[in-house]
Amino acid sequence: MASMIAEEALTFDCGGDTLIGVVAMPRDTPAAVGVLIVVGGPQYRAGSHRQFTLLSRFLAEHGLGCMRFDYRGMGDSTGSERGFEGVGDDIAAAIDAFTMHVPAVKHVVLWGLCDGASAACFRAPLDERVAGLVLLNPWVRTEAGQAKAMLKHYYLGRLLDKRFWQKLLSGGVGLRESIRNLWANIASSTGGSIAQTKNAGTGSVSALPDRVLSALKACSLPFVVFLSGRDYVAKEFEEVLAGSADWRDLFECPRVSVVRFDSADHTFSGAERRDAVSRATLQWIVSQGLVDPRRD
Repeated sequence: MASMIAEEALTFDCGGDTLIGVVAMPRDTPAAVGVLIVVGGPQYRAGSHRQFTLLSRFLAEHGLGCMRFDYRGMGDSTGSERGFEGVGDDIAAAIDAFTMHVPAVKHVVLWGLCDGASAACFRAPLDERVAGLVLLNPWVRTEAGQAKAMLKHYYLGRLLDKRFWQKLLSGGVGLRESIRNLWANIASSTGGSIAQTKNAGTGSVSALPDRVLSALKACSLPFVVFLSGRDYVAKEFEEVLAGSADWRDLFECPRVSVVRFDSADHTFSGAERRDAVSRATLQWIVSQGLVDPRRD
């Protein structure tokens, strides 16, 4: 039986370097909106447990063109590796290559995991071809936010865990080191330094959560956030959301959705959770009217 999809590798230029991408397409004409997978680092186009490969094939089977690619300096692409805030040109070049290779695709949904999600947020306001965002466990880390999440979701859980006390009493836990780490997290959560970047041209300083929030407000696009129940990056995002009126106001907008996967880890490993993410991605794209439902 012939495959319902076709996959093709392509190369494209970004700042004089050669990037590698793989496009999955339905055999018939793809929808006018495709999906561009923006990887989280350090990753390459296949993803953990082949997540990105399998997602792109699933979406192609349901009528959507999908492209995954390697940033400069990652996977099989040439050039120097750069952080997630330095890959805007890579994403723009990938959109160019995707829409040129598949002319039926006029707009894209950016789909990103971890700092790939944050990179997608930063790029979205700058490109009119972006139609929406699917953000998985977005990276909004600050030192204080990380410490607060650890105190709330790790140390409290340890104190309530019978096995921890058994190990402690039997000498299986380094008490002095545990106390030192606990106090360090308390200090960070109540007044420690935060990850900051100077805004170009202004000299002002803003934290990563504020920069991501500004980007999401600026693009005015529909987006959905997928959050894992067993992931500290997701819990840090939840803490940012709970602690900021501006974030909460944004998430009350009709264009914003949240889907929680209570049993999932950071990369949604395991066939059941991986497939649930694929289905939820398709369902959200259809629910936004970005494409018509295709094959069941």
